[in-house]
Order: sequence, then C-alpha cells, then structure tokens
Amino acid sequence: MEKKNFLLIILLVILVFEGNYCERAFSTTVTYDSKALVIDGKRRILQSGSVHYPRTTPDVWPEIIRKAKEGGLDVIETYVFWNYHEPVRGEYYFEGRFDLVRFVKAVQDAGLFVHLRIGPYACAEWNYGGFPVWLHFIPGIQFRTTNDLFKNEMKSFLAKIVNLMKDENLFASQGGPIILSQVENEYGNVESAYGVGGELYVKWAAETAVQLNTTVPWVMCAQEDAPDPIINTCNGFYCDQFSPNSPSKPKMWTENYCGWFLSFGYPVPYRPVEDLAFAVARFFEIGGTFQNYYMYFGGTNFGRTAGGPLVATSYDYDAPIDEYGFIRQPKWGHLRDLHFAIKQCEEYLVNSNPTQMSLGVKLEAHVYYRSSNDCAAFLANYGSTSDGTVKFNGNSYVLPAWSVSILPDCKNVIFNTAKVATQKTIDDDVFTRNITMLESSLASSAWSWYKEKVGIWGNNSFEASRLLEQINTTKDTSDFLWYTTSINVGEKIKQNETKELGLLIGSLGHAALVFVNKRLAGFGYGNHDDASFVLSEKISLHGGSNTLDVLSMMIGLQNYGPWFDIQGAGIFSVILADLKNSKEDLSSTQWTYQVGLEGEYLGLDNVTLANSSIWTQGSDIPINQSLIWYKAVFLAPEGKGPVSLNLASMGKGQVWVNGQSIGRYWSTYLSPSTGCSESCDYRGAYDASKCLKKCGQPAQILYHIPRSWLYPGENLLVIHEELGGDPSKISLSTRNVQVICGHVSEADLPPADTWKPRVGFISQTPELRLACEEGWQIAAIRFASFGTPRGNCGAFSPGSCHANVSSIVQQVCVGKQGCSVPVLTTKLGDPCPRVLKSLAIEALCSG
Repeated sequence: MEKKNFLLIILLVILVFEGNYCERAFSTTVTYDSKALVIDGKRRILQSGSVHYPRTTPDVWPEIIRKAKEGGLDVIETYVFWNYHEPVRGEYYFEGRFDLVRFVKAVQDAGLFVHLRIGPYACAEWNYGGFPVWLHFIPGIQFRTTNDLFKNEMKSFLAKIVNLMKDENLFASQGGPIILSQVENEYGNVESAYGVGGELYVKWAAETAVQLNTTVPWVMCAQEDAPDPIINTCNGFYCDQFSPNSPSKPKMWTENYCGWFLSFGYPVPYRPVEDLAFAVARFFEIGGTFQNYYMYFGGTNFGRTAGGPLVATSYDYDAPIDEYGFIRQPKWGHLRDLHFAIKQCEEYLVNSNPTQMSLGVKLEAHVYYRSSNDCAAFLANYGSTSDGTVKFNGNSYVLPAWSVSILPDCKNVIFNTAKVATQKTIDDDVFTRNITMLESSLASSAWSWYKEKVGIWGNNSFEASRLLEQINTTKDTSDFLWYTTSINVGEKIKQNETKELGLLIGSLGHAALVFVNKRLAGFGYGNHDDASFVLSEKISLHGGSNTLDVLSMMIGLQNYGPWFDIQGAGIFSVILADLKNSKEDLSSTQWTYQVGLEGEYLGLDNVTLANSSIWTQGSDIPINQSLIWYKAVFLAPEGKGPVSLNLASMGKGQVWVNGQSIGRYWSTYLSPSTGCSESCDYRGAYDASKCLKKCGQPAQILYHIPRSWLYPGENLLVIHEELGGDPSKISLSTRNVQVICGHVSEADLPPADTWKPRVGFISQTPELRLACEEGWQIAAIRFASFGTPRGNCGAFSPGSCHANVSSIVQQVCVGKQGCSVPVLTTKLGDPCPRVLKSLAIEALCSG
C-alpha cells in the first residue's frame, strides 16, 4: 500500500512538473523596440484585421478567422463592448455573441494572435460608443475626463476584462494569443475639447492600464501625447508619414479603413483595392511594422446595437470578407498576395533602416540592406496621374501611377499594388442577382397584424409642463417617446369646417411622426451628419379640443465626438401659427409622455406571443399603414448558407426572426441621386466620399438572418412598420451558386507565392487561378477565351482575336474547388501570333 502511495506521489509530481513546463514552453514574451513588436525575442512584421465578435454569431467565428488566416493575417483585432458586457451596473454578461473568451480562444485555435482593444470607449459606430447608458445617470459624472466617478467605473471594467483574460490564461505570457491591449480610443481627436482635464485623463488612463500588468504592450490610437511605455498608433486611410512620439516605439497602424460605414439616406461607400494595397505597401515601405484593416470582416449591427445617428444595420464596410461571411474578390485575394510579398521582405524590414532614393518626380525607392549585395526594395510612384519608368540597380521598371512594386531581392518585382490579377466575383451584392441566389416570396404566407395605438396607450404615462429631452427620459430602453398634448380652438367654427394652421416642430433628432386628432399629419427626420430637423406642416383643427401626438424616434445613440455622451434628442420646440402669422408656443404647455410603444410593452416580438389572440388574421392584409405590427411564418431556404430578407417593399422599422432582432430598416430613405459613378479612379488620395454607389436608392434593402437563428421547419417573422409598407412583397434569399471570373495577360507577373528566396520565380508563366468558397465546386465554365477578350466579369465577350478554350478549362477546373490555368500558348494555342494575348474565364461555383 505504501509503495502504491509513493508511486502515486511521484506521478503527481511529474504531472505538475510537466504542466508547469508546458506552460512555460508555450508562454510568449512580447516587448517592442524602435523597429517592431518583439515576440519571443524576434522582431515581427504583422498583418492584422478587425473582426468584432458580436457582429456575427459564434458558429461563424471559426470560418471568419480561418479565411482571415488564409488571407495572410497574423492578428485579429477586436473592441470590447462595455454596454453589452455590463448592461446593468455590477451585472455582467458574456454569453452568445458576447462570449469574449470563446472568441479569443477561437482565434487561438486558428494559430493567430489577438489585439484586444478594451477601451472601454469603442466608437465603432456602436450604440453610445460602447458605453452603458446607466453610466450617464450617475449623478455628477463626466465621461472621458478627470472625473473620479467616471474613472472609478472605467478602472473597474478594465480590471474586469483583464482579470477575465488572465483567469483563462489568454495573455501571451500565459500561453494565450493576446499580444497587445488598447486603452481608450481616438481620444487625441477630441482631447482639446476637454482642456487640462483631458491631458490629465490621458496620463491617468495610461497609468491605470500599465498597473493592470497584462505583461503585453498597451497602445493608444490617435494619441500623440500617449505617455511611455504606451505606444501611440495611427488611424486613417494612409499612415505612411506617421511617426510615433518616441524613437523607442515602433510605427503601428491600428485602423486602415477598407471602406467606410453605411448610414441610412446615404449612398454606399467603397474603396478600390488598388488604393488600399498602395496605402499598405507605402506604410511598410517607410518603416511600418504592424498594420490592421478596419474592418477585415464587418458583419451586422443586429438589434439596436448600431450607433448613431442613423447608422445602418449592415456594417459590411467593403471589407475583404463581406457581411455574410463570403470572400470579397478581388479585395481579399489581392491583399493576400500583398501580404505574401511583404512577408518575403520581413527580415530586411525589421533589421535595417531604409535608404531613400529619388527616381524622378514623385518616383522613389526605399531600400533595406542586410549587406551591400543583399537587399529588399520598394519602388513607388506616388503621383496620381502618370505612369513612370524608372532605373534601379541597373534595371528598368514600369511603375503605374499611385502604385508600389515590391522587390524582395532588389531585382524581381513579385507584386505591384495597381496590377490586380486575382479572381473577381460578379457583384458585391450577392443576393440581388438571380444567378447567385435562391429566392422565396412570403406573398402566400398567412399574415397577421396588430395596429399600434396612436398616443398614450398605458397607465404608466406621466406629465410635465415642458418638452423633455428624449434620452434622459427613455434611458434608451426604447427608440420611441410619445409627446402628447391638446390644442383648444375656442373660436366658433361651423360644423364640418376646420381651422387651417401651420405647425412647426423643432427636433434634436432623429425622426418624428406627427398625428393630429389621431391622423397622420407629417413625418420629419435628420441625417447622420446632422440629426436635427424642423418639421413644418399645415394642419386642420376643429372647434374645441384637438389632440397632438408626436412620436419621436431614435436611430442609434451618438457614438463619436467631444462630449458626445450628453448630446440630446427629441422634440425641443412646438409652435402653432395662423394665416396672420400670429404664433402660439406650445413648448411650455402641459405634455403627457409615454416611453416606448404598446407593441413593445406587450412583447409582440416574442415567440411566446406567436399564437396569441391579440393578433388579427385575414386575407386582406392592411398595407401602407403607419405604426403596425406584422407577423408571418416561413420555411427557411434550403442549404446551410446565410439568408437575407429583402425589405424593399417596406418603409421604416425593425425586424425579428424567432425572437431575435436582425436590426432596424429604412427602405424609403433614398440617398441623393447624384455623386456616384460606375467606376472610381483609384489613383489619388481616397476619402469616404470619393467612391460611391447606389445613388438615388436606399442604403440597404437586404437584411442578414444568420443561419443559426433559423429552425429546420417553421420560423417566426415579426415586423414593426413605422411608416407604411407592403409585407406581402417581402422575400427571402440565399446564395446557392456564385459566378467567379479571372482575366490574366501574358504580360502579368507569375503569382507572388511562386517566388522563393534565393531561387526566384519557380516559373515565369502567369497563371489564371480560380477558387470557390470552401465546400463548393466549379460546376460549369460559362466563358473562356484566349486572345483579346473584352468586357468585365459577368459581361465578357470575344475580341478580334479569339480562341475558345472552354474545353481545356473544363478539363482542368470542373468538379474542383479551385484550379490554375497557365497563360501559355503551348497550352492554349496561339490564335494571333505576335499579339499580346490574355485569358478570360467566367465560371460557376455551386454549393
């Protein structure tokens, strides 16, 4: 017995020793110097991408992370969203889409690092910038300044997240993936508005972060006065000219915008990949070592998470992975090749300083030497109009305008930012073309409805002899606040006659419906840049008492700007004017208030009320009515992919599927009819208004339903329509096939990943590569021409020189997830000798 106990003790000692040894073996040290982040003693060039865990569902996280890794990323960057993690003071939530630990571990499982931006201010076009609304109601509090009440709450939440990560061994020193943390966010953009209090707050935030002892570096983005040892980083469309505030800190870029966010009433912004790649290449050319795409996957603002004012539900951001989780080409592929090319230069970039050489007007080289005959080079044409030919190291190189060529051996160009040879998809809007979707209409569904009462609907209303600010009144428990008063017309008016008056309503935002005697009289609204508005309507009143009901609507709390947390909303002025311009100010009359809608109070969005008798059912669906709830049951489209709901026939409101809110919609708010173009010249500095599409259209009509929210059988759809629409025209879509294309010339470079150090290109032959999403296969070749084909993806046509190579391509590609076709006359024939030829292919992928 003693022998057994002795052996057991020995075994336990061995297990404990091995456990401690493994922890030490897999732990990672992260420091920095002037050149780069230093991981386990090695300087690293790191490509990063933002993926916000609540903007998709946990079942999708591994797929998004896998695609990010395959795209050449080393790091996943995410904010932490205080308002959803601490919805009630002292009560925490880390489940479902907000399971932060699960997300970080999913990144770790993929073998990537994490940059955890704790903040806790996020911005991120997220409701209230990520701050919990209860914070606003602590007496005497002031946000983001040297205010003890705010600092205590911020410190508490920072410690909560840091300790949560420590408890799960998720920092690098514990063997976890977190190599960076961020405190605050873009405070330098607004600091001056806070005066001395702002300067003191920055120092306090830095000291507080360091004291939490995460064992990894902390950063502050857009913060020139970030105290040591905090690294100050750059946010913007271009950061090549950025320098950190100390020669001991590396040059880092925490937000490189892949596009821009979408707002209701605005056209859709996008950023050409040629410009995005140019910005990245220039950054690393001039000493950069860490770069993050904001966003690499944008996702969806489900529920009421969208910030404001008027930020749309889609947070697609023209990212390399689209809102639905599909790879966006050519953006994803072109950036992947860029990352590969930069990675080949890593040892040069982190171990030497660049030598700058002028090659002409707006033409230059940055050369990184390891020895006199061993170097890597970046050749840049930062002019926006003219291509250039330069001499470098005795060779001649053509540099398209606004482009960078990367030469990892100072001789061979393996990538140029302006030459896009990767495949393309037929359209970003994958659900809008019949060729890429399965659509099912809800016209035959049995619709039920519930008509919302206008004005005060419950016994929890209250009164005040003034107009109340909306956010302080609703505490963001609802988008809606009813303002109700009575207007007495004392003069005698003949029967069936009315008195015409002008009604002038001033609002801080964001929108309002006006009812006179329970009938709709007007609708007013602001926009993202200025949510305030004045609503002017002619109204008719009868003799005696008349009711005025104003439903003020929020579309996301403000998330950015100095003192954004105290920006108000709701009605601030109500004036009546008669034909003689005599005015009566109703602002200080007696008003009755009701927070929220009756349907919200009843819980009509809940699955538990799906069969309630409160709903009316019939064949004659009321359409184009304001303040009405609709309900229907639908069958999920076949397949496993994400689903979209087409709400083009609706007005404005919110949608729930099986009790889960898929977000706000506003299909009737059209963007300006001008300002867009079919193509956007990537050359020259980009900003959020340069490249726009969908002018004169709604910002969004398609709304993402995660597949994991759907049941195999019947599913419940509930809609709250605020303005008026026709639910019978709503349809569901899912992608079942995808059109992919490639167009590669004989003059194009071989694929970047065929270049090997000290060997060069394995083959000098360009290749046209095609690949379907994982699990899909190339089902058909729709077009294949070698010669001088014309047109773009989806609209190719043979040129004057044409060889139909469909049979060759079919043999190589059909039935496979991906394929590669050499652009070579010995493989494809030579339909026109001595003419520069190209290969164009359009293929159909099937899931």
